[in-house]
Amino acid sequence: MKVDRRMLGWGLLMSAALLLTDCRRADEVDPQDENELITTVRLNFTEQGTTTATTFEFRDPDGEGGNPPTRFDQIKLKPNTSYNVTVELLDESKTPVVDLTDEIAEKADEHLMVYTATPATLLTYTYGDKDSRNFPIGLTGTAQTGTAGRGQLKVQLRHQPPVNGTAVKNGMAAPGSDDVNLDFELIVE
Repeated sequence: MKVDRRMLGWGLLMSAALLLTDCRRADEVDPQDENELITTVRLNFTEQGTTTATTFEFRDPDGEGGNPPTRFDQIKLKPNTSYNVTVELLDESKTPVVDLTDEIAEKADEHLMVYTATPATLLTYTYGDKDSRNFPIGLTGTAQTGTAGRGQLKVQLRHQPPVNGTAVKNGMAAPGSDDVNLDFELIVE
């Protein structure tokens, strides 16, 4: 059987092009799975039994890089006290400002707020909200302070979108990447 080399060459070239196209499609990042641009984080602490909230804020209107943050509050709380905690997440690089808190709540299966006090005796956070798979979200919760002291409260928003159509969020901080990663100075006095 005689094979036309030109036809074989075209066939191989087309097969390679199809393979490369298919690989490119599989590796492309879904724009909906990209990290959020969050320029402002507001932590609202309301002492249980009261209605007065104290807000602590990080604000960097132009986002990471560029100009330094315009605000990075110290978190000052009373010792041995319980607080209800809510968080607000904004993108102030846009006009009008975009409140991303509801979007994070809508995509709760892909997001996890993580609160880590150092030393751990300063503050314990308990999640008050859950996603559709019963994993914590962290947009609401409670914080219990310990004895007086100073340290840090790391606040992270972990972006944990599905990988190849399979959910990866498991209630732990490990999978995913940071939308937010801030170290607030924490003062309990």
